[in-house]
Amino acid sequence: MLPIIQTKRLILRTIQLSDAADMYEYAKTPDVGPVAGWEPHPDLNHTLMIINMFKMSAAKTGLGVFAIVLKENKKMIGTIELFNHYQHFKAELGYALNKDYWGNGYVTEAAKGVLKWAFEDLALKRVEVNLFVDNYRSERVCQKLGMHYEGIKKKGYMRYDGKIFDEKVYHLTDDEYFNKGGEGL
Repeated sequence: MLPIIQTKRLILRTIQLSDAADMYEYAKTPDVGPVAGWEPHPDLNHTLMIINMFKMSAAKTGLGVFAIVLKENKKMIGTIELFNHYQHFKAELGYALNKDYWGNGYVTEAAKGVLKWAFEDLALKRVEVNLFVDNYRSERVCQKLGMHYEGIKKKGYMRYDGKIFDEKVYHLTDDEYFNKGGEGL
């Protein structure tokens, strides 16, 4: 299963049913899910269903969703994951964060921990992020991580509501990661 990854301010661990209330706190808002492609959660039961879905997927794939937890108070403030994983080849990085914690560098910090695991332990050759062209916060995270902009996938994503979006693609390869000294991203 997933390792526990600790950074300066965060603990990244497998998401648990006990995280449902904290997750619902941000997943119900229209500011978080839609910019990542998913529908706001209508109620706590929906959040519990999503966490169970994550757990079932983890059992099949060996990967799962990390809860982003603040060390200082143990509050779960978001999620981060590798998905569309091809063993020893590549995966996509995805994340969501409670809006109350935006602008503090938490996603960048969490992503550095996940990228270290991806390249050093999973031996991936490439990690990519696909984001809507107007998702400037996520784009800034990619830039802070030293990821490289590849271009735009025209009509690359259909959201839960049927709307089709162009996506920007960023990547980081194992060579780029190790040439930057890994943790020094």
